[in-house]
Amino acid sequence: MIQFIYQSINRGELMRNSDYKEEKKKEIMERCFECYCDNGLCDTGIKELGKYCNMTSANLYAYFDNVDDLILQSTAYCMAKVEDDFMALSPENPNDILRFIDEIPYWTAKKHGKKYRLMYQVYTHPKYVEQGKLFFGGVSKRYTEYAKVLSPKLGIPSNILSGFIFIFVRAAVHYALFEDEYYLRMQMEALKLSVFSVIKNFKEKGIEKK
Repeated sequence: MIQFIYQSINRGELMRNSDYKEEKKKEIMERCFECYCDNGLCDTGIKELGKYCNMTSANLYAYFDNVDDLILQSTAYCMAKVEDDFMALSPENPNDILRFIDEIPYWTAKKHGKKYRLMYQVYTHPKYVEQGKLFFGGVSKRYTEYAKVLSPKLGIPSNILSGFIFIFVRAAVHYALFEDEYYLRMQMEALKLSVFSVIKNFKEKGIEKK
């Protein structure tokens, strides 16, 4: 009985330690990603990363195999959080679509512009191209799932909505990278026309069926 109690206590401690280490790793990834955003991929050394994390360089290696592993894990984790931020502001109904299209590209550029620039530095680097392909393959799948969730709210079939999401995200990210107002405006106007044309078309089909 006593042995069982000790085993249970040890398991509990291991779980708490594991949870702590996982949360600490997330914090480190966010701080390292911020460091790279501020200083650039090529100009950031392990000592600078340690300063941002308030820990020694040696301690960083307790969480990552090497610097490449740190860069790749930090980028994937932090950009997934950006993606969640982005989609959390998605329109809840057709009347909210204009607000989303008009406001979100500017919000994205202001809040996440540096992160997108770093992401492209990482995933276009010859060392990390294959990991970039995997990351963007996952993005495509997640946006397709977002489309399925939004479809009944917006009255747009998910297979068509997926295409609209890809176009919108590409234009918003391009603006976050380069702040090209003309490119953004042309894309958004074309997108608005397409979106509301599709909504109108499917509304009319629904009325005809009734």
